[in-house]
Amino acid sequence: MFKKLLFISICFLGVTSVFPQKKFTRADTLIGSITPERAWWDVTHYHLKVKVNPSEKTIEGSNTISYKVLEPKEVMQIDLQAPMKIDKILQDGKEIFYTSEGNAHFLKLQKKQKKGKEEKITIYFSGKPIEAKRPPWDGGFTWTKDSNGKPFIATSNQGIGSSVWWPLKDHPSEEPDNGVTISVTTPKDLMDISNGRLIKVIETDTTKTWVWQVVNPINAYGVDINIGDYVHWGEKYKGEKGPLDMDYYVLRENEAKAKEQFKQAPMMMEAFEHWFGPYPFYEDGYKLVEAPYLGMEHQSSVTYGNNFENGYLGRDLSGTGWGLKFDFIIIHESGHEWFANNITNKDVADMWIHEGFTAYSENLYLDYFFGKIASSEYVLGTRNNISNDRPIIGVYNVDNSGSGDMYYKGANILHTVRQLIENDEKWRSILRGLNKQFYHQTVTSRQIEEYISKESGIDLTAFWNQYLRTTKIPKVEYSIKGNDLKFRYANTVENFDVPVIAIVNDKEEWIFPTSEWKTKTFAQPIETFQIKKDFYVNSENLK
Repeated sequence: MFKKLLFISICFLGVTSVFPQKKFTRADTLIGSITPERAWWDVTHYHLKVKVNPSEKTIEGSNTISYKVLEPKEVMQIDLQAPMKIDKILQDGKEIFYTSEGNAHFLKLQKKQKKGKEEKITIYFSGKPIEAKRPPWDGGFTWTKDSNGKPFIATSNQGIGSSVWWPLKDHPSEEPDNGVTISVTTPKDLMDISNGRLIKVIETDTTKTWVWQVVNPINAYGVDINIGDYVHWGEKYKGEKGPLDMDYYVLRENEAKAKEQFKQAPMMMEAFEHWFGPYPFYEDGYKLVEAPYLGMEHQSSVTYGNNFENGYLGRDLSGTGWGLKFDFIIIHESGHEWFANNITNKDVADMWIHEGFTAYSENLYLDYFFGKIASSEYVLGTRNNISNDRPIIGVYNVDNSGSGDMYYKGANILHTVRQLIENDEKWRSILRGLNKQFYHQTVTSRQIEEYISKESGIDLTAFWNQYLRTTKIPKVEYSIKGNDLKFRYANTVENFDVPVIAIVNDKEEWIFPTSEWKTKTFAQPIETFQIKKDFYVNSENLK
C-alpha cells in the first residue's frame, strides 16, 4: 500500500534516536507483540465464512481456526475490534468463555492442549464494521454504489489490522501455513472476489456464496472481500514456472477501459519475474480487481482504483515524466506480491521491507522497458518526496511503523546499493535470491540487511544503520586546490565509510571517504567536481 502519497501532494549497534517517541499503551503492546497468549500456538489454516448485508452495512459469520499447539497452555488471545462483537466460541462442540481487554480477547480453553497436537476452534461474530473514511490509508469497510445503483463494497485494513472486521491472531508474524478458505455470501445479483481460486458458488433463491481457496501462506491483512456487479476475463501468462492464470474483474461500466489499461499487467509480470524471480503464488493465480478506493496489495487479489490511467491518479510522482509511462497502482501494488506477500515483515517496525523494495520496483519496471537512464531519473526524482522526519525503522513490539520515507528513501537506499555492487547481474541475483531464500516467510530487517551484505561481499552494517535507523544523510565535505582533492564524510554514524563515484573533469572516479580527511591527487588540475547523483549523499565545497 502507498500511504506516503496521501501527504506528498499537499539503540542499534551504537545508533540511538533523538526523535521523541509517542507514549505507547498496553493496547499497543497487545496488538504489536507476541504476547504469552499468542506465543504457544501456531495457525495452520483459517476458514472464514462471512455474510455481507449491504442494506444494513453489517456482516456476520464465523472463523474456524486450525492451529498447532507449540506449548501446553490454555489461555488464547484472539483479536477483534469494536464495534464488531464475538457471539459465541466453540471447541469440540463446547462453548468457550473469555474475558476482554479492549480489542484483545482471552479465551480460557476447557480442553487440555497437548504439545504437537492439531486443534480447531470456531469463533462466531457479527456487527457493523468500522467504515474506512479515507481508504486505503484509513482501514475498514467501504460501502459505495456503482453508476447503476448496485452495491460496490470492499475491505482494506493494512494499518488498522484485519481484526477490524474478523477475529484472528492479528500479528504480522503469523501466517497460516496451509492458507485460508474464504466463503462470502452476497445478494444473488452480485459477485464476491477474494484471494486465491474460486472453488464453488452455492446459490439460493436470494443469495450466492462464493468460496475461495488460498493454498499458500498468506498475511492476514492481505485477506480481502470485494463485492460488485463485476465482469470477468482472463489470460494465461507464460511465466518462469509455466502457465500462470491472470484474471481481471471490473465493474461492467469500465470493461472497455480496463481491457486496454490492464494490458500492463502481463508487462508487469514479465519485468518483475526478471528482476525478482517467479511470481510467488502460481498455485493461487493472480487477480486484478476493481475497488472503490485507490488500491492495495491483497495477496493474489490486487485491488485497483486508479481511474484506468497512467501515473498516480494521472500525476507523475517523480516530476520527470517517467511516472506517466506506467499505471502506478498496477505496478506498485503488484510489486508487493514479492515484497510484502512473499517476504513479509515480522513486525510493522520493519515495514520498509514491504514499501522500500516495492517503491524501488517502480524504477526497475522502467529499467526493464525503458532503460537504465529512465530508471535512474525516476528514482532520483522521487527524492523530492523524502522528508527525513523520523527513521525508517519504527519501534518494535508496539505496532509502530517508521517514517513514510520508507517508500522513496527506501528506494533510493536500494538504488545506492546497486551502485556499490557495480554489477547489475549480481544485483539482480541478489533480488531474486531474497525471494528464494525467504520464500513465503516472515522476516526481520536484520535478516534482509545481512543477506544483502553477505551476497554482495560488502560489509553494509554502517550503511544500514545510517539510512534505516537515523535521518542523517551522509555529506561529503571537500575542498579543491589545483590537482588536489581533499575530502571526508560528515553527518554519519560511526564507521561509515561507503565509497562513492565522483565526477572529476567529466570523468568518473571512485573515492573512499571516511570521517578523517583524505587527499587524492589527480593528473590534471580539477576544474569540475560533483558526486554522482545515483548515490544518496549530499556534498559541500568548503573552498
